[in-house]
Formats: sequence, structure tokens, C-alpha cells
Amino acid sequence: MLSRLSPVALAALGVLLLSLMDAVIKHLTATNGTLAIAFGRYLFGAGAAALIWNAAGRPQVTTEMLRAHALRGFILVGSATGFFFALSKLGLAEAITLGFLAPLLIPFAAWGLLGERLRPRSLIAGGVGFIGAAIASWTPGSDPIPDDRMLGIVAVLFSAVTYAISIAMLRGRADKDGAPIVGLMQSLMPMLIVAAPAVALSPLPPADDLPYFALMGVLGASGWYLLINAYARAEAQQLAPLEFTALIWSTATGFLLFHEAPPPQLFAGAALIVAACLFAAVGQKHAPAPETTLGD
Repeated sequence: MLSRLSPVALAALGVLLLSLMDAVIKHLTATNGTLAIAFGRYLFGAGAAALIWNAAGRPQVTTEMLRAHALRGFILVGSATGFFFALSKLGLAEAITLGFLAPLLIPFAAWGLLGERLRPRSLIAGGVGFIGAAIASWTPGSDPIPDDRMLGIVAVLFSAVTYAISIAMLRGRADKDGAPIVGLMQSLMPMLIVAAPAVALSPLPPADDLPYFALMGVLGASGWYLLINAYARAEAQQLAPLEFTALIWSTATGFLLFHEAPPPQLFAGAALIVAACLFAAVGQKHAPAPETTLGD
């Protein structure tokens, strides 16, 4: 079934699931530390990814794959912990908006790491999408800036840079290793990296939070599985503007689950985001769909 969907559709669905995961993470930051959340994210995510890998016929993981994914694992840990920490210091919309620097950096990361040619269409779409995100999230007359807000800003900017690098590395491995292996490795490797610091420095999560940790892991593994399939079939810079749809999903989630009324400027910003995504997708050629034994 996945092979019938375009890379754009797969990426959009993946971003939706990861946006829902961000809302769960924001909830968990009230009662848990950054390291505990990161470890739980990857522990439960690895479990969900292992089920996908098993359903795909347990494709072989080579030593070369382990080395490559270990390096990417460190990049992912830096990106995730930076963003989780930022969520504890900033509002969800603000953290996501600042994180939208990542899609602007992805074409350059793909150019530097993969040799992808920078396409004017992708750069224009990225710029328009970021403008749309800034308009949608702008709140006049906001509350006074907290003393530690700068720490959150620095953390989310660090997360954006490392996320862009991880996406370029994902593109390099997705069409070589296949989605089941990449999905498993990108949860398993970060889990092993963060396990010791989390156990040593973080208290155990409250029992009531465990279902949220499990939900976070399932959403993360499923969202990334869709993104991996998308990036195996399309250039990183073509799909990068779809990251901006996270603001739309997050705003909708806030309205439906937390009764947060969307501000008027959201609609203008959302229109620019959708236009940017469509502009980036039109006229692009997709790579063949990767083989998979999964039916969905």
C-alpha cells in the first residue's frame, strides 16, 4: 500500500504523526527530565520499529550498516535532546517555529553530504514556507520573556542544525538499507547511546506517564517509517518544505485536544505553507518505490 502513495503523501503523513508525538512530549516535560524522555522515546520507539522490521522478514543488518547508523545515532540524540529541552523552556508553537530553520538547512546539508544539486524551486519553497510559519506563529503583545528563554532558543537552533544533518544522512541510507532497517537503527542506536546517562541522572518516570511514553514511541517509529520510505524515493530538498506542515497539525491538535483557539494569522500562514509544499512538489521526478513486504 505504501508503494501506491507518492513521496509527498508519505512525508506529509509522517510529519503528522511526528507532530502528534511532539504534543505528547510537551505533556511529558511537565513531570520528566529531558534525558528520561529521550530514553523513553527511543526505548519504546525501538520496540515498535522492531515489530516493523520483523514483519518485513527480518532483513539482514551488516557491520557497515551498524557503523553508519551509530554515527547518525549520535546526531539524532543531539537533535532530540536539544528539542526536548527547548520544549521545557519554550511554548510548543514557538519551539516548532524556530525548528523550522531545519527545512531551510536540509538542501544545503544534502548538497554538502550527498552532492545533491541545489534547486531554485526547493530554495524558494523553503523560504516561502518559513515566512508562512513565522506569520502563523506571530503573536503580538506576548508575555514578558522568561529569564531562561535564551537557553531554549539556543537548544532549538542546535536541534534544527543537527536535524537537517540527520535528514541528509537519512536520504543517504534510506534507499540503500531499506525502511525497516533504518527505522530500527534510528531508534536502537540512540537508545543505546542515551541509556547510561538517563539511568544514572534521571529519576524513574511516574507510573501514570508510562502509557504516554509508549504512545510517544509508537508515533515516533510510525512517523519515521513513513518519512524513510518518502526519502528513499525523492530528494531531501524536495520533501523539506513538508516539514512546515507540522505547524498546521500542531495547531489543529491544540484546538481539538486542548481547546486552543487558532489565531487569525494562522490561516494566512497556512496558505503560504501549503502553496510552498505544492510548489516544491510540482515537476519533480520520484525514484522507484523501495521493495517492502509490508502491506501498509
